[in-house]
Amino acid sequence: ISTPLTSIPPSMPVPTILIICRMLLLLVMGLAWSFHGASCLPHPTGLTWAEEGAEGQCQCVPQLCPRATTSSAGLVCDHCGCCLECGNAEGQLCYLDGSGTFYGRCGENLECQLDIQEIGYGGIPEPQCVCRSQAAVCGSDHITYQNICKFQEAVREREGRNLSITSNRPCLAVPQIKHHTQDQVNVSGHDVIFMCEVFAYPMALVEWRKDEEEFALPGGDPHISIQFRGGPLRYELSNWLQIEGVRKADGGTYFCIAHNKLGNATAKATLLVATAPPALFSSPANPGEEAPIASKEEEDYSDYY
Repeated sequence: ISTPLTSIPPSMPVPTILIICRMLLLLVMGLAWSFHGASCLPHPTGLTWAEEGAEGQCQCVPQLCPRATTSSAGLVCDHCGCCLECGNAEGQLCYLDGSGTFYGRCGENLECQLDIQEIGYGGIPEPQCVCRSQAAVCGSDHITYQNICKFQEAVREREGRNLSITSNRPCLAVPQIKHHTQDQVNVSGHDVIFMCEVFAYPMALVEWRKDEEEFALPGGDPHISIQFRGGPLRYELSNWLQIEGVRKADGGTYFCIAHNKLGNATAKATLLVATAPPALFSSPANPGEEAPIASKEEEDYSDYY
């Protein structure tokens, strides 16, 4: 292949010259195909993107492949192993056998998995693309990415900007309130729940306070309770403040305070306690007497609260 055509002896047979020219042509096509961005090899079965015959087999024609473009989940070989296509991101459906004939194939660092835990919740599990590593990483932009796949998505979305991994763990950060608790209006005697989701690394300590009071809730009050659990994402903590049988005195502003050694964050919400209309919630005057039928306005008021 490296022999210049000008140095070919005149006595060399014509078929030999044709063979050399053909090899040079194939070499040029191969270089052009590599520059095109493709790195797929023909599938052993002969299946190709270009055309599938009656028996599902045909010849791989790289020139007919669509030009490979950027994808948030990276480029992967199609189901015939001939062309590059966009890979499926986390949570997208896939085939466990890796064929990808309909849903496509999982992207870079992703694999098709079946979550059998859904069966316990009465659901029908479907194979989905899942990142092979669920360890969080810290980017050079000081943002914590839940896994390497999320980081690579950010790299592709920010094409042209230098983004690298600075640590194979979350970034050290002041607590962040991911889900702010909401103001509420409720009726005396009903239950109230405030929710607060916090992300932090190191993990944050979360407490609840009311108004300007110095002590943390529940403070020995039996009708107030605090519950918490990890999640929904890693390094997050979900907290609930529950008030059972809310009273007029429970009205006020509630604060969700999260803090670690780097700092703190606060979210607040106001509770307004309304008095229940007697006609809606009182018992009949006589035990044997039926309760009066509520009007349309009363029904709307009851549904609202």
